Amino acid sequence: MLMTDIHVRSFTGSGLKPYLHSVAKLRMEVFKDFPYFEDPDLDRETQYLRKIAANKETIGVLIFDNTTLVGASLGCPLSIEEPAIHKPFVERRLDIESFFYFGDSALLKQYRGRGIGHHFFDARESHVAHFKKYKHICFCVPDCPESECPRPKDYVPLLDFWRKRGYIHHPEMKCHVSWKKIEKAHPTDHQMSFWIKDLH
Repeated sequence: MLMTDIHVRSFTGSGLKPYLHSVAKLRMEVFKDFPYFEDPDLDRETQYLRKIAANKETIGVLIFDNTTLVGASLGCPLSIEEPAIHKPFVERRLDIESFFYFGDSALLKQYRGRGIGHHFFDARESHVAHFKKYKHICFCVPDCPESECPRPKDYVPLLDFWRKRGYIHHPEMKCHVSWKKIEKAHPTDHQMSFWIKDLH
């Protein structure tokens, strides 16, 4: 159950703009840990979020503890994501315009295990349902071997959570996304695979 001081608010398109800096800082904090181990880059995050907020069909589901932002989950048309993410769809001649893309969810550790993940998905899926043109929802996650991405002892895998919500893993659909890991000198490509849910 959510505590009474936790508030879930959704914003679309330009409605996200007042929160971009806070969302960028939150994402940088969360993505330093498993499975990304990303070296924080404020410029990279800010540029990405500005692109998201510039599209009227995008959504940001934000979690506040009183007035403090503690969680954020994004969604946007797949068509506005970077070409690297498009690649497996283009290769299979799938209609990118019919897919809505769920970005990464960022939630501070102390707020996990309270059911907030369901709020992230409920709000975004409800948003997508308003658009007849989207036939599928997709997202991608790192294909990271244990040797490169050691899991925290308290980590709870999300595979069953995603499956129960109707998402199917498509390990044959892979893309490569570049980011700089902590303690690495330069950005490197990281293999990601897709999960997809058919809407109608």
